[in-house]
Amino acid sequence: MASVRFGLVGYGFGGRYFHAPLITSAPECDLIGVMTSSPERQALIAREIPGTPTFASLTALRDAGVEAVAISTPADTHSSLTEQALELGLAVVCDKPFALDPNAARRTVALADERGLLLSPYQNRRFDSDFRTVRKLVADGKLGTVTRFESRFERFAPQRGPGKSGGGTLLDFGSHLVDQALVLLGPAVSVYAELRIRESGLDDDVFVALTHAGGARSHLWGSWSQSAPGPRYRVTGTDATYVLGPGDTQENALLAGETPASLADRWGVEPPDSYGTLYTGTESSPYATERGRWDLFYSTFAGAVRGNNPLPVDPHDAIATATVLEAARSSATTGTVVEVPAS
Repeated sequence: MASVRFGLVGYGFGGRYFHAPLITSAPECDLIGVMTSSPERQALIAREIPGTPTFASLTALRDAGVEAVAISTPADTHSSLTEQALELGLAVVCDKPFALDPNAARRTVALADERGLLLSPYQNRRFDSDFRTVRKLVADGKLGTVTRFESRFERFAPQRGPGKSGGGTLLDFGSHLVDQALVLLGPAVSVYAELRIRESGLDDDVFVALTHAGGARSHLWGSWSQSAPGPRYRVTGTDATYVLGPGDTQENALLAGETPASLADRWGVEPPDSYGTLYTGTESSPYATERGRWDLFYSTFAGAVRGNNPLPVDPHDAIATATVLEAARSSATTGTVVEVPAS
């Protein structure tokens, strides 16, 4: 198929490390240019993606022939930039948080539906090696019926987060944690949440407990200031439990300068000494981790633009996640269990 002409909006941490390397590595995509007004970031682009022009506006990107854009800017600009891009007739990938609240998410998704344009939240964590492993275990029936899903994004990197650009830990890590829980166990009907407000005024040390419509429960933790992170997953079912300590390493690879293009078939492959453990009663054994496939996101999105396959992530899923996150914030404020309204 003809490659899809992409524009990248923003070249901060996310644009630089999570979007540009994956777009340029996807044979189905052609990075036409980057929208940024920062001289420092323009210099970075010239050094790191030689020959890639920069643009001052979405209109300029559209006029340069771009068909689709990836939005990777501060959280409070996501809705306005995504809607502006849709008004210009562009397909859009929007980084998390997709929107600051469910009403904004609904408005953006409705605009895409009205215009007949493709829109996808950037939920790359659905393609994590560890989450792909959990989904395989569940699909293969290895755990029996899942009763509790415990999931953590915990780090000690207070200098990096929770930054204003991400909107705080509940919206930042929470967007991925809640999305994975909903994908795995279906809609949530109630939520209880706790968080701590840091000196910056932004939340951190988040805990979210979901009760799903099917009866299972999710316990989710997110922190940028945890010196002793817990296991990435503990997933308990009626027949077995799966525990994984260290999580997916695709982010580490990108930060080290590797890409799917540079590593080829080695991209996303986790070493055997990092495999999780499957516990069945009193017995346990290592369980091989699936390959991480962040490299599939933009290839799949490009295929959707060409009409060859569905979107990698349905935009309506972002409404469901935003609805849960708003209920979680209400719970943390009131100290009560909050019902999750239908999204």
